[in-house]
Amino acid sequence: MGENMPEMPEVEIVRRGLMSQIQGRKITNVEIRYQNLITGDVSQFIDMVTGSVIEDIGRRAKFLLIHLDNGFTIISHLRMEGKYRVSSDPSMIDKHSHAIFTLDNGQKLIYNDVRKFGRMQLWRTSDLIDNRSIAKLGPEPLSTEFTFDNLKSRILRHRRDIKTVLLDQSVMSGLGNIYVDEVLWNALIHPETKANHLSDEDIKNILKYSNEEMKMGIAEGGSTVRSYLDSTGHAGHMQDFLHVYGKEGTPCSRCGNNIEKIKVGGRGTHFCPHCQVVK
Repeated sequence: MGENMPEMPEVEIVRRGLMSQIQGRKITNVEIRYQNLITGDVSQFIDMVTGSVIEDIGRRAKFLLIHLDNGFTIISHLRMEGKYRVSSDPSMIDKHSHAIFTLDNGQKLIYNDVRKFGRMQLWRTSDLIDNRSIAKLGPEPLSTEFTFDNLKSRILRHRRDIKTVLLDQSVMSGLGNIYVDEVLWNALIHPETKANHLSDEDIKNILKYSNEEMKMGIAEGGSTVRSYLDSTGHAGHMQDFLHVYGKEGTPCSRCGNNIEKIKVGGRGTHFCPHCQVVK
């Protein structure tokens, strides 16, 4: 069900695409067609956003942070199917377009969401760290906080399987189902290994390969295993570099044994039974 959640590289690519298209633009009109998209008061959201200038676009884990010049930030969580498009073409707006921001150059920033799971919330920029969704996030790959000292205790305190622990965004953030499978394959760790059974070397490998997967995911434009496209409508190529995700029944590229798929914590999980053995 949740396996096509955009992951950190996809959200970073969306951020970069939007930066090149809408940074410095003034929002002249806001139309919210699906009221539940907004966490909080919808009319207040519209009033505060209309007339503001998009100063910058940040990201924390899988949250996009659209920073406005009035001291507020739109926290945008794409969830499973949320997508942004920037276009002046009216045909780009359809029944799944739930928020339409008109910009001062005549283009529109269109938020589409088939599943309607995505959410937007307006928050004072200086208080972002106090936002409940942001505050609970663990360190993310490629950040200065993503260190062995920070992650070791966060991982080892859990007795659950490592797959479930790595998906827990309060332990470490940004990795979803696809990348966790890839990281564990690279690190030679069975997804059902209990987190508190891992060695220091295992944890160092999780950090190393989490950083590598994120770098590659960003470089390759993200994974389009399902329906992900960036803000310019381009599909990514990361799926061409996956070793285990979606590869069940095919030979492991490292040892030649067949990749298997099981359920771990309710999530489809891919691994090599020869390379990755439960400790």
